[in-house]
Amino acid sequence: MATSKRDDLQTGPTASGDLLLGQGAEFEGKLTFAGTVRIDAKFKGSITTNDVLVVGQNATIDAEITCGTVIVYGEVNGNIHAKSGVEFRSPARVRGDIETPSLLIEKGVFFHGQSKMADLERSSPLKKVGADAPAGGSEAERAGY
Repeated sequence: MATSKRDDLQTGPTASGDLLLGQGAEFEGKLTFAGTVRIDAKFKGSITTNDVLVVGQNATIDAEITCGTVIVYGEVNGNIHAKSGVEFRSPARVRGDIETPSLLIEKGVFFHGQSKMADLERSSPLKKVGADAPAGGSEAERAGY
């Protein structure tokens, strides 16, 4: 049976450019990288990349995270800014604010914070209702439905 890239990320890095920071290790500072990094360790500081960060089930991250994509199975304490998307996979525990154009939260995840969807207003199909909106039509039409 073939495995998807997501399945491979759950078990460990597979491509030559991928990196694993394993369980039992502790890191502090600023982490920048290219490619995919999976952290199963304790990390404190900041993480920056345009690529993929996978927070393993055994990880505890206390950091400001700025990434392309963030996939969380473990614990994150800090704000997340993602250019592509954020996925919280069970049994993730996340405390902090999220800013991303795409957010997935599975059942069983603990999330305490605020989320902001980037560019949401530009892609919204709803019409604005206000002083410059026509007064005629039904209430639903005035509300943009």
